[in-house]
Amino acid sequence: MTLLQKRLIILLVVIIVAAVLGRLVVRAFSQSIGGWHAVWRKFPMSKSKQRKRRVMWGFIYVVVFLTAFLASVVMKMTADPFHGKYTVKWDESVGTVYADLSYGEGAANKFDLYVPADSSRDSYGLAVYLHAGGFTTGDKQDDQAMLQWLCSKGYVAAGINYTLRDEAHPEASVYSQSVEIRDSIPHVIAEAEKLGYKVDKMAISGGSAGGTLALLYAYRDAEQSPVPVKMVFEAVGPASFHHEDWKNYGLDQNTEAAANLFSVMSGNAITEEMITSGSYDEQVKDISADMWVNENTVPTVCAYGAQDKVCPFDSVKHLVNALEANDVPHEYFELTHSGHALQNDNKLYAAYMDAVEDYLARYIPVK
Repeated sequence: MTLLQKRLIILLVVIIVAAVLGRLVVRAFSQSIGGWHAVWRKFPMSKSKQRKRRVMWGFIYVVVFLTAFLASVVMKMTADPFHGKYTVKWDESVGTVYADLSYGEGAANKFDLYVPADSSRDSYGLAVYLHAGGFTTGDKQDDQAMLQWLCSKGYVAAGINYTLRDEAHPEASVYSQSVEIRDSIPHVIAEAEKLGYKVDKMAISGGSAGGTLALLYAYRDAEQSPVPVKMVFEAVGPASFHHEDWKNYGLDQNTEAAANLFSVMSGNAITEEMITSGSYDEQVKDISADMWVNENTVPTVCAYGAQDKVCPFDSVKHLVNALEANDVPHEYFELTHSGHALQNDNKLYAAYMDAVEDYLARYIPVK
């Protein structure tokens, strides 16, 4: 679903809600004080009618408030804090997209490849962006605007799907998804070169679940990449799995729940005793980006919301501490008033995107 489609759906919901509330007000008004306008000049208003009038105005105030509130929500969700800076009018003069290319046998093993209109350069940087969705939902199509922007900058861009954990795939885990991403990159590069775009370096990125997978590829799997990984940027991706940090889900208080959730996410059996004794690091290492940071880790740009209830904010400190301890070039943005959508700190969000643009130009320059 495109951003425009999402905005239209939200607007339609607001219109429907406002219409329903308006109808309720009219009905309440007609039932409670119907006929009053015809007699108000002749007879003084009774206390009962005064109460009914107050009820009517109460309904009106509620409708006005809710309509204004819903309108503000729509404006918040659909407004572009960047004023079009990262939006592209996509057409053949910018690039071409090749959709649903295969990289494996799974139904979800597909990727979209965006190639610049200018195919005359000797080499190109690859910019991968991985979709969000809590490891259970989402699609590469969700990031169309980001991928178009990256392509417009002169990069070969790729959005990659991975097998989601759902009823049809209860065996899927963060680890299995990270392996799929690792295995997809050679196919992405081979397809680009088949189209005449030689790739000699890359950046990987994503949001939320996609941010986690991007970090894992950049930190854990970079040595297996067909081309050098030069940088990673991501937002709100869980980067560490220490149960005491996952207070949002009550894992600091419930060791059984922690063992169950981390077992599902890692694909490894983790017992309650392991959680209690703190001896489960090896079981979660393959999905914990912070455990793979060293002095050779690629430059990183990341952003997190201090009010995030989806990606536990306390888990961020392990990533930041690891980057600082190993002197990894990085930019960390803490959006104080924002949750998972990074929605309430536009200046900081803009600074994050400016840093992304700066790192792209610095580490995978378009020549």
